[in-house]
Amino acid sequence: MNNTDDFHPDLTQDTGDTLHRSLRSQVHHNKTSELRSDTAQTDGMRRMATRTGNSDGTESIWMGETYVSPPTRTDNHHHGKSETAIFVRSGNPAFVFHDGVQEVRIVTAPGDYVFVPPFVPIARRIPTPTTPP
Repeated sequence: MNNTDDFHPDLTQDTGDTLHRSLRSQVHHNKTSELRSDTAQTDGMRRMATRTGNSDGTESIWMGETYVSPPTRTDNHHHGKSETAIFVRSGNPAFVFHDGVQEVRIVTAPGDYVFVPPFVPIARRIPTPTTPP
């Protein structure tokens, strides 16, 4: 692109003989059919990834789906340097973490979002109608 402005920057890099586009300068589309299981796993849940640093060079995001069946209590784990945004599709999972003073339990409902900062250890508690989160 020859003319650049704030909305239309020059996203190409001329390496002399070929023109390259950076993965970080493009909008990406991931289909459900592209979900893969070759991502980190935690006991008590099954993860299917669509976008990770291992797949396409993202730096601090993991995108995918996580399946946790009731009744489940996942191991404590953290998401490394990734910021994590979680959308609760179904059920009432509880997200448990320690705030430095005490254990905190966030009980969610379908349609809720949960944000997990990098390196914050969490666990998930998935209740059944007879077992509390």
